[in-house]
Amino acid sequence: MEKVIECVLLIDDDKVTNFYNKRVVSKINNFKEINTATNGQKALDYINNSKNGLCKKPDLIFLDINMPAMNGWEFIEEFKKIDTSFTSSIKIVMLTTSNSPEDYERSLTLDSVDDFINKPLSIDLLSNLIEHHYSIKIY
Repeated sequence: MEKVIECVLLIDDDKVTNFYNKRVVSKINNFKEINTATNGQKALDYINNSKNGLCKKPDLIFLDINMPAMNGWEFIEEFKKIDTSFTSSIKIVMLTTSNSPEDYERSLTLDSVDDFINKPLSIDLLSNLIEHHYSIKIY
């Protein structure tokens, strides 16, 4: 099967979680490149660098909500300020431990957020997400 997602960006302040998510994502052959950022600001820097051609543009972002320095909601607010001709094709999935109905409801009000799932990431969750958002069956 062809590569359908050139670049994934994992944004989580917990390095162990990023390591684990990177391993899960790497088990599916449809992903070519996987990058990580440990906070929202580093992720914005990455996206701005990709806009300037310094690194690969992410097609899919997994975003944690609760992070120091810049949390997921703050990241979304700054992300929305980036030129939409560049960002409109980027899918953002909130990947969180939050069971707060308010967080879920808030995610539904944001056009930038394409999905909201609870940790831990798994092959099944990832496969369902790809099928839903990219219309491609993994298994």
